[in-house]
Amino acid sequence: MQSIDRTQTRPAAALGPAAPAALAREVRGLVLLPGDAGYDAECAGFQLAGPHRPAVVVGARCAGDVAAAVRFARGHGLPVAVQATGHGRSAATDGGLLISTGRMAGVWVDPAARTARVEAGVVWGRVVEAAAPHGLAPLNGSSPGVGVVSYTLGGGVGGLARTYGFAADHVRSVDLVTADGRPRRVTAERDPGLFGALLGGGHGLGVVTAMEFALMPVARLYGGQLVFGGERVDEVLAAYLRWTRDVPDALTSSVALIAYPDLPQLPEQLRGRYLVHVRIAYTGSAEEGERLVAPLRAVGPRVSDDLREMPYAASHTIHRDPSEPHAYDGDNALLGGVDAAALRRVAALTGPAAPVMCVVQLNHLGGALAARDTAATAVGHRDARYALRLLSPLPGDAPEAGRAAVRALHAEALAAVAPWRLGRSVNFLFGGHGQRPDAAEVARSVHGADEQRRLADLRAAHDPENLFRFHPAAAAGRASAGA
Repeated sequence: MQSIDRTQTRPAAALGPAAPAALAREVRGLVLLPGDAGYDAECAGFQLAGPHRPAVVVGARCAGDVAAAVRFARGHGLPVAVQATGHGRSAATDGGLLISTGRMAGVWVDPAARTARVEAGVVWGRVVEAAAPHGLAPLNGSSPGVGVVSYTLGGGVGGLARTYGFAADHVRSVDLVTADGRPRRVTAERDPGLFGALLGGGHGLGVVTAMEFALMPVARLYGGQLVFGGERVDEVLAAYLRWTRDVPDALTSSVALIAYPDLPQLPEQLRGRYLVHVRIAYTGSAEEGERLVAPLRAVGPRVSDDLREMPYAASHTIHRDPSEPHAYDGDNALLGGVDAAALRRVAALTGPAAPVMCVVQLNHLGGALAARDTAATAVGHRDARYALRLLSPLPGDAPEAGRAAVRALHAEALAAVAPWRLGRSVNFLFGGHGQRPDAAEVARSVHGADEQRRLADLRAAHDPENLFRFHPAAAAGRASAGA
């Protein structure tokens, strides 16, 4: 097959004042240009590194606004980026068109059907809140402020993952505006190829304006954190690996290693300490949960232990993710297994003596994550047993200046688990990985070469002008579609 270069769009047409004015008459939301009041706020997101600097911003209020923005971008040769919250921004648009979906915030729960329908800008906290009165729960992530759509398009691994699988596995329909500016509803029955590619394939096939997905009959959890001092890191990691060999699918967990800086804005109990956090979410009884976690408690004294029964609406307290925007970069490895010696090496590299701060998290996978029909979505590496995630803050005043040191540390730590590495999760690629020199390899690590070729062919069919290129997976378009 002939090589296809999808890194370029046709040259952008010059934007005189008449063009944005005409677009503003077509949309209900905002149209902003550089220098306009509100432009910087509309471009900002949770990720402060690499901010968007588009030629035009459309603050969409409805699907019609999104369609008008896409038609405008196509007509003027502008690449399109989309942002709801900006947590997982993979690449910033410079001179293109940014569609900001935060105002599209509708949530509708059907308790009889056990489904929720959300618009493009909805965050998980809103869905948890809407579903809780009905004894239902979404397959949300650990942070209530993360956007539903982007999380789900990347697969979605949350606190109920081993029990129910990926969030992408439970989507019923996706409302999408494709590169021709045409709204369409995509389902497994109407268009199984496009539907499956959207779920787990991430972005690059259009702009999602709404999504419907199943809710789970979960009203409460047994969960929380066991926190150990860093002097026990090797013991905790070894015990965690033994423990996760045979825990039931109803139990989803992770362990995080964090060397907290000595900063006054941190709580006193964290400031300047190296701690090991074991996070637990169990859908069974509290009594059985207590029995299951006993081997972890036997490791030794804890700095804190707040395992308890809680309403599902309080599940965000298990991880306590930061809520303030900041600059960061992150990479990850999906692992077919791992041993304690490799994890000790990771801990030694990323602990208090590391040249930059690094948050390390090991998620236990398997269970329902591995049990679904692999052909139904584009979620890759379902046979992974663990996900090793690395995230480091970047200097707030000059984030790009610290990125090289962060990526060097991450690469060295991930090299320690290379014998077990299957690939990457697109959900945990933070920063401009689509612009790395090895971006094509990064993209192939998410899906594998065969699946990446299939996705590239779909993108070429649905977006021949490469309008939606701001995503790591789009890097595969740099390679031959037949390579």
